[in-house]
Amino acid sequence: MRIARIQAAGKITHAVVEDDVFRPIDGDIFGEWKPGGRTVARSDATLLAPVEPPQIVAIGLNYRAHAAETGTPAPEAPVVFIKTCNTVAAPGRPILLPAMAPDEVDYECELVMVIGRRTKNVSPADALGCVLGCTCGNDVSARDCQIRYDKQWARGKCFDTFAPLGPWIETDLDPDNRPIRTVLNGTVMQDSNTSDMIFSCAELVSYVSRCMTLLPGSIIMTGTPAGVGFTRKPPVFLRDGDTVTVEIDGIGSLTNPVASEQHS
Repeated sequence: MRIARIQAAGKITHAVVEDDVFRPIDGDIFGEWKPGGRTVARSDATLLAPVEPPQIVAIGLNYRAHAAETGTPAPEAPVVFIKTCNTVAAPGRPILLPAMAPDEVDYECELVMVIGRRTKNVSPADALGCVLGCTCGNDVSARDCQIRYDKQWARGKCFDTFAPLGPWIETDLDPDNRPIRTVLNGTVMQDSNTSDMIFSCAELVSYVSRCMTLLPGSIIMTGTPAGVGFTRKPPVFLRDGDTVTVEIDGIGSLTNPVASEQHS
């Protein structure tokens, strides 16, 4: 089942995706709910980010080939960092190149898990039962801030619009065997499969839940595969006027234009 978050007729709601229509739900997707009796044509609705996450937890260096391309040994435990809630952007909304750091902004396609219920100290065997579903994400990163200037990741990962999410949540798929790619201006830049992840989705949920209580609607961004811009020779960074798409088979496509902050 696919669950979108939409705005239609001035109202924001979650809705089941059915062919060329949305069916708004009755209830709360993190509690009791059911599909409602009315439908909304897709042309009459605006897709929003599928959740407003209270927590954005991200994982670094979780693909074997990506760790190798950065010259970093594969980590022995998940590398956990946090993105702030201002980073969330809806499908179709621009990724803004920040005025204070516009020159080395990079794309990162990621499978994103949406937590379905309050989760603490869950075992790997039970972890996926705490996940509502998965969506596409782009862990946009200002590499100059991340790597050279700050020597840590907070600022480079947390500019406005640096976490596009969408187009919807898919509740029925195997997250550990998903073809995943980034397409930049029509050219495939990343092309991999989540089977290259070092730590599985269940392992990530379990590990993070031992660090912190995960709340309904929180997300875990599971890492990016090889092919990021800063490792290329020459490097490839996002520029004003670009279009970047994250594709995950079985979920869909998340497309965002790129714009300079001062022009937005």
